[in-house]
Amino acid sequence: MIGTAKGLFLARRERVGDAWQVSVPHFPMTAVYSVGIDTRGAQPRLLAGVESSHFGPSVAISDDLGASWREPEQAPIAFPKDTGESLKQVWALQPGPASAPSLVWAGSQPSALFKSSNGGVTYELVRSLWDHPHRPDWGAGFGGQAIHTILPHPADAQRVLVAMSTGGVYRTVDGGETWSASNTGIRAYFMPDDQYPEFGQCVHKVSRDAANPDRLYLQNHHGVYRSDDDGQSWSSIADGLPSDFGFPIVAHPWQADTAWNFPLTADSSRYPIDNKCQVFKTQDAGKTWQAKSRGLPTAPFYSTVLRDALCVDNADPVGVYFGARTGEVFASADEGESWSLVASHLPGVVSLRAAAI
Repeated sequence: MIGTAKGLFLARRERVGDAWQVSVPHFPMTAVYSVGIDTRGAQPRLLAGVESSHFGPSVAISDDLGASWREPEQAPIAFPKDTGESLKQVWALQPGPASAPSLVWAGSQPSALFKSSNGGVTYELVRSLWDHPHRPDWGAGFGGQAIHTILPHPADAQRVLVAMSTGGVYRTVDGGETWSASNTGIRAYFMPDDQYPEFGQCVHKVSRDAANPDRLYLQNHHGVYRSDDDGQSWSSIADGLPSDFGFPIVAHPWQADTAWNFPLTADSSRYPIDNKCQVFKTQDAGKTWQAKSRGLPTAPFYSTVLRDALCVDNADPVGVYFGARTGEVFASADEGESWSLVASHLPGVVSLRAAAI
C-alpha cells in the first residue's frame, strides 16, 4: 500500500523477481497519510486514512485487496461535540495484538487516540488521553500536531505506547485508564530553558523490537534513541550514524536487535547524507550502523523519506520498503542488502505498508 499526496496505489507481485504491478490511484486527488494491513483475520483487511478537501478525512476499508472499498455512512472518526475539536487528518492506523483480533487503533491531528472494536469500521475517542493535563501544552511540529505512532505491547494487552509531534512519548500500563509521559533521556534541543523536559519532545517515529518487545527504537527531531524498559527511559544510539536527524525508523518483525533508518543531513538541510540514497541498518541494537545502497540511485538524490514511508513486511527473508517525496518506491527482498525499483513518478509518498499474503 502506497499512500501519496494524490491517492493510494497498490503494488503486487506473485514472487520475488517478478515485476511489480502498480494500480491506478484509488481515491484520486486525495491525500492518504495513513495506511494499514490487518492480517489477523481469515482474509486481510486494508485500511486507508483518506483526506478529501471536499468530504473531509475518513477511513476506508477493503476486504478484497482493494477491489472494492467501503466507509460507514457516518464519519468513522469524529471528535465528540464537547471537545470543541474537529478531525483534520488520520495519521496512524494500527491493528491491535493477535489476542484482540477486532481491535484497531487510530491516531489523529489534532493529537488524539481513537479505538475501534469492530476491525476499524468505527472508532471512539480515548478520553483518558484526551483529558490528560499535559494536552493543552502539546505543541505542533512542522507537519502539524498529531499522534503518529501507536505500539500495542504484543505480550501485555494492558500496555500501549503512543508518540506525537510535539509532545513526545506517552504510555499506559492499565489498558488506557491512565497515561504517563515517558521521555526520560530524550532531548528537546529547541527548548530554551530545559532541554530534557518531562514532555514536549518532537518525536518523529518509534518502532518495537518484536523479539524483545520491551526494546524500542526512536527517531527524534535530532536524536536516535533506544529503550530497554518499554519506553520508561531512553539512551542515544546515534553515534554510529552520520547524522541524528531523520524521520522514519523501523524494527525487524521477529529478529532481535535489527532496525533500519533513513538519516538526513540536519533539520536545516533536509537532504540525504552526502546527497546519496542509502538506508542504514543495525544488527546490534544500534551499537553500529551500516549503509545499504546496492541497487539504489547513484546520481545525487535530494528527496526525503517521511516517518511512515519506511516499512517491513512479514516474509522470510523480510522485505524492506521505502518511498520518497519525489514519487519513487524501492523494495528489498533480502532485508535491505540490495534494492530494486517498485514504482516511480508517483505523487509524493507519505505512507507505506507491505505484507506477504
